[in-house]
Amino acid sequence: MSASDQPDVGAAHHYLTGLQASIVADLEKAGGASFATDTWVRPQGGGGISRFIEGGELFERAGVLFSHVQGDTLPPSASAHRPQVAGRRWEAMGVSMVLHPRNPFVPTTHMNVRMFVAYGSDDQDDIFWFGGGMDLTPYYVFEQDARHFHQTCKDALDGHDPNLYPAYKRWCDEYFYLKHRQETRGIGGVFFDDLSEPGFSESFAITQSVGNAFVHAYLPIVARRRDLAFSELHKDFQRYRRGRYV
Repeated sequence: MSASDQPDVGAAHHYLTGLQASIVADLEKAGGASFATDTWVRPQGGGGISRFIEGGELFERAGVLFSHVQGDTLPPSASAHRPQVAGRRWEAMGVSMVLHPRNPFVPTTHMNVRMFVAYGSDDQDDIFWFGGGMDLTPYYVFEQDARHFHQTCKDALDGHDPNLYPAYKRWCDEYFYLKHRQETRGIGGVFFDDLSEPGFSESFAITQSVGNAFVHAYLPIVARRRDLAFSELHKDFQRYRRGRYV
């Protein structure tokens, strides 16, 4: 592995903590309420920062979570599709989030971006990969919102490779298809995993583009729908739909 392809854990950590902070700041501005903060430590190594809100005017429940954990030995069960990394020292970090709005006309959304590193020894190379994505789960579908969300995802990826969006959209559609219910979780978005082939710098850049696009994909939809009047029947349907995906 060339020096330019070596995983830069410090740069990833700096980006991810900054992403969490910037998303929370944008959500606080939109919702007019502050997120609580909880830090935690993993005894085996690492820890994280949880930012969350419950009972807000805009979000009934929302969490934007950062974690960075390490371990001395990666168990075989965690490396079934990568047997060459079993037993290695490892670390993983990422930002993940779920937002549940109060107004049924505002969609629920999910987003995460993450990096994993398995360290080599002696003549072994370090092995890294990125993953992540975002998707939208409306209770009431507005075509304008669906087009905006997908176009923002496409714009974020096209600057790297115009083949990425269709591939990652298809991956998302397949990954979040609920086979036992024979239905999709929502209107999809983008999803990717095991991203390392372009090298560290480009893989990291693609992941950053996805993370940075989130607020541009979601908050304009919130602005359009948050003040729409709704009834208890709309809330009942929202609760029913949420229950489909628990």
